[in-house]
Amino acid sequence: MFRPAFPTAICVAASFSAPAAAALPDPVKAMIDTAIAAGNQQDVLAVVKIAKAANPDDVAEIDTMVADYNAKLAEQAAESLRQKQEAGLFKNWKGQGELGGFRSTGNTRNLGLSGGIKMAKDAVKWRLNFQARADYERSNGKTTRDQVTATIEPNYKFDTSLYAYGLAQFERDRFQGFTARYTLSGGLGYELVKSKDIRLAVKAGPALRITDFVNGDSRSSLAGLVGLDLDWTISDHLKFSQDAGGTWASDAQGFTSTVAVFEKGNTTLTATSALDAKLLGALSARLSYTIEHETNPPIGRAKTDTINRATLVYDF
Repeated sequence: MFRPAFPTAICVAASFSAPAAAALPDPVKAMIDTAIAAGNQQDVLAVVKIAKAANPDDVAEIDTMVADYNAKLAEQAAESLRQKQEAGLFKNWKGQGELGGFRSTGNTRNLGLSGGIKMAKDAVKWRLNFQARADYERSNGKTTRDQVTATIEPNYKFDTSLYAYGLAQFERDRFQGFTARYTLSGGLGYELVKSKDIRLAVKAGPALRITDFVNGDSRSSLAGLVGLDLDWTISDHLKFSQDAGGTWASDAQGFTSTVAVFEKGNTTLTATSALDAKLLGALSARLSYTIEHETNPPIGRAKTDTINRATLVYDF
């Protein structure tokens, strides 16, 4: 009896069809889920990159797994931008207070107390930095160091790297020969490196410096100012920072219209290196070393001062 052969043909054809794509291995899924749960964006990117390289046939499934995470990041970025745009003058400030002791060499060689505060406000197009520091010491009933420095610096951001800065600084250090020194500067800055762990920025511009000396004299100076700021987060518990700057000034005895009469020049160089170790929550321990150098100090004053500080720092 004749029987049609097409069912058999269909079965044979089915047996030679392409196998279904293998699902993403469970260990890889677990690795991606763990990275997402930890919330570290750099770790998620690294894990996803490795997973895609090892499983090229499952890229679509991997993208689906991280889609919600990417959407959440986008929402957080949008909310952060909204808060910056709507924040008033007294909102969105971050800062740190510092208190401890120091040892100095140069114009004085003693132990003393040191305190400081640093605050910053970061908006969409503007950034405002403020910092102040005071060092004080007494020896044999006499004050041997009384140094105060305060600086305010607004920045206007042209883009993510280039910015314009303005700077106003007040200094007092009788043991370096002046009761007050004022510096005004404006110029351009550029962030050479800006990543999660490292930030390196430089700035430069002209400056005006006015110095009141302990002998009652006063002097005005046209100057050039350069600065460098480095912040390096070595680990979750360790951070290194390096701040350096120089002011190259020509001491002007007076001004005639816009022309200055120059005499011999004076250069001020400062550099501070600091290492922070996180202790508990917002509290850290800091060891720092500062060098201050004047190429032409008042007669009888040392050119170089150094300060070693050991302080506690509280972030707020």
